[in-house]
Amino acid sequence: MFYPAEEEYISLSGEFNLVPVSREYTADMETPVTVFNKLSGSGPRFLLESVEGGERLARYSFIGLEPLLVYTHRGKHGRVERPAAENMPVIEDVDGDPFALIEQLMRYFRGPALPGLPRFYGGAVGYFGYDLVRHLEKLPAAAKDDLCLPDCSIVFSGTLLVLDHVRHTLRVVINTLPGDDPAKSYRRATERIERIYDRLVRPEAGDPAGDLYTPDGAAALPDGRQAGRAMSCGGAVAGGAHGQAGGASATGVARPVEALFEPTGPQLLSGDGAVSANLSRGQFMELVRRGQEYIRQGDILQVVLSQRLQAPYAGQPFQAYRRLRRINPSPYMYYLDLGEVVVAGASPEMLVRVEGGEAETRPIAGTRPRGRDAVADGALVEELLADAKERAEHVMLVDLGRNDLGRVCVPGSVEVPQFMAVEKYSHVMHLVSAVKGKLAPGRPAFDALKACFPAGTLSGAPKVRAMEIIDELEPVRRGPYGGAVGYLGYNGNLDTAITIRTIVFHRGRAYVQAGAGIVADSDPEAEYDETMNKARALLQTLAEAAPEPVPARG
Repeated sequence: MFYPAEEEYISLSGEFNLVPVSREYTADMETPVTVFNKLSGSGPRFLLESVEGGERLARYSFIGLEPLLVYTHRGKHGRVERPAAENMPVIEDVDGDPFALIEQLMRYFRGPALPGLPRFYGGAVGYFGYDLVRHLEKLPAAAKDDLCLPDCSIVFSGTLLVLDHVRHTLRVVINTLPGDDPAKSYRRATERIERIYDRLVRPEAGDPAGDLYTPDGAAALPDGRQAGRAMSCGGAVAGGAHGQAGGASATGVARPVEALFEPTGPQLLSGDGAVSANLSRGQFMELVRRGQEYIRQGDILQVVLSQRLQAPYAGQPFQAYRRLRRINPSPYMYYLDLGEVVVAGASPEMLVRVEGGEAETRPIAGTRPRGRDAVADGALVEELLADAKERAEHVMLVDLGRNDLGRVCVPGSVEVPQFMAVEKYSHVMHLVSAVKGKLAPGRPAFDALKACFPAGTLSGAPKVRAMEIIDELEPVRRGPYGGAVGYLGYNGNLDTAITIRTIVFHRGRAYVQAGAGIVADSDPEAEYDETMNKARALLQTLAEAAPEPVPARG
């Protein structure tokens, strides 16, 4: 049975620009990976999953394809493309504040909160890069934008498949724009649902997206022209000098992977796939010392400094994601195929979530590697909880989270229901707290994202001065790293993770970035080692997913 019924749908179309139509099926033999693979095709698509606390599979997984609209922004310029939409205004090149434009689009795509649907049935999904903060705060522009990636890339989901791991069902949702003929829109949605389900039970039936996307995967604009995936960057076409697959790291520090995990380490990539870093061990340690000088001068209390690793990658990004979800299960797991760039991650840290008018952020600060066995693990937990430096840093960032939420929540409503719990992941353990508050009347969920962006745990405290220092010390812009990944729902809910433990695939290369929180008594060598511990699961993922070299013929 389709939901809602046609009569209710027509009634809702008089109140909302967007109305979801869905049907639920039994799916006890499907997994998120099988569904995603069966519906593979051209065009942007995504997979969102979660393992709560790193140990228990969350109830829902979400698979999106056939977006109503795709929005990308780089520098001062944005582009809106509509590969599959109808009954909506046509927008192409747009300049200005990306946050304001996203808010405008979300007001247009306003949908009902229907009982029986999960907390997310569609919305704006993608990444908000760290450098979007330049539209919120005035920062210097010292760091080089060497990769020229979009500052944000967002799809407004059209078709969404929701796997319920408790009831073992699959709900196919078509987000429709009823327009002037809601009966026709409803009929087309129900037909589309049936075709998608037919593809799931009979994969040979063909690509369900084939009737909406052009053969080469470029989005078709309403007048039939092909919309290129890439935008220009600094006057050059993206994918030129900045985007070539063979580009060197910013400082040219190339080294075999063995040097990254001393005294020895695995060969991560097949062939001659050496890992290069934009900073050597000594260079990173010098950045730590320079950051500490700012702390001694009283500019800041803490700053988060990072390094970026990269390697050639000739495999399929989705195969790397499949291994990452096995190696490093996390509360936020995501695979975003956005055309120009693919983002695959397993982030342990929420940036901000809004549901039912309640906003929540969960700062993570304090890290130890996992022990070799349960006894060693327990000793490391005790060591972490007793570490005065880690505890002081954590308290500072919890206070920063309280201040961020306090800007958009009802005065006096912000509280800390969980403080300094230890959460364990595949390669590291963290201290985690929860900060919650009631969103003030008139404040949309998006305001909570702006208030918390970027996370203090990826910038420092005070936040603005710390970001100025990051821009001075780090040699390249961060791109997606340190920003946010997640969704803004058509029903007003929001859920975003901090973009860490993430691999960015772009033009034949894979990029991994990791950082460490620097305070007055930090040990520069230990902070470097912390970044490498955080990167380890991602590098292992790339090693396992890389295609085997072709043996020479005798």
